[in-house]
Amino acid sequence: MSARDLPPGWRDVLKDELAKPYFARLQAFLKQERAGHAVYPPESEVYAALRCTPFDRVKVLLLGQDPYPTAGNAHGLCFSVREGVKPPASLGNIFKELQADLGIEAPPSGCLTRWARQGVLLLNAVLTVCAGQPNSHAGKGWEQFTDAIIRKVNEKPDPVVFVLWGGYARKKEKLIDAVRHRIIQSAHPSPLSANAGFLGSRPFSKINDALREVGKATIDWSLPDPKKEGCHE
Repeated sequence: MSARDLPPGWRDVLKDELAKPYFARLQAFLKQERAGHAVYPPESEVYAALRCTPFDRVKVLLLGQDPYPTAGNAHGLCFSVREGVKPPASLGNIFKELQADLGIEAPPSGCLTRWARQGVLLLNAVLTVCAGQPNSHAGKGWEQFTDAIIRKVNEKPDPVVFVLWGGYARKKEKLIDAVRHRIIQSAHPSPLSANAGFLGSRPFSKINDALREVGKATIDWSLPDPKKEGCHE
C-alpha cells in the first residue's frame, strides 16, 4: 500500500502530506505489521472512505476512531461493517437513534456505503488495526494524516457539516472553523456512553437541517436491504 492507492482527487489534495517523512514511516510500519499479523481492513479497503466520497463531494464528515478489530467487520468506512455482518453495539445504537429520530427502521445489514456515496465522509482517525487489538495502530502516524484530511475539508470554500461523537472526536473541533462550517456534537454511540447523550440527540435530522441552511441537498439516511442493492465501493 502506498500513496498511489489513494484516489486521484484526494492524492492531489494531500500531495504535500504524502511527501512528509512520517508518511513513509507509516507505510513501512504497515508493511511490517501485515507481514506478521492480520491487519484490518484489507489493504485494498484502507482508503475506501476516500474512494466512496471524493473530496469535491464531501458535505458531511463523520469521524470515528479506528476500525473494528474483528475479522470480517471493517471495510474502510467508520462505524460501517460489510454486507451480511450483524451490526456491532455502537452501530446498533446508531440505528436505534435513526429510528427514533427519523422513523427509519434498522436495516438487516450494517453497511453504510449508501451514506458515503451521498457525500458523507465516514472517516476514522486511525485507518488500520491489528486483529483483536483495538487502538493497536494509534500513534503510528495515521492521526497526523487524517488531521490533514480534516484540515483540507475545513478549507473547502463551501460549508461542511462536521459530526463529532464522543470525547475523542470532539478534540478535533480545534481543526474546524465553526464560523464557516456546522459542527454537531454528542456523546459516542458506544454502549458505555449512548445513554449519556447520544440516544435522543437526533443527529440525522440536525445534519439535514444544517445542510438545508447552507443550501445543500439533504441525506437520504435509509439503508436498503443489501440483498437487493448490495454493499460495494
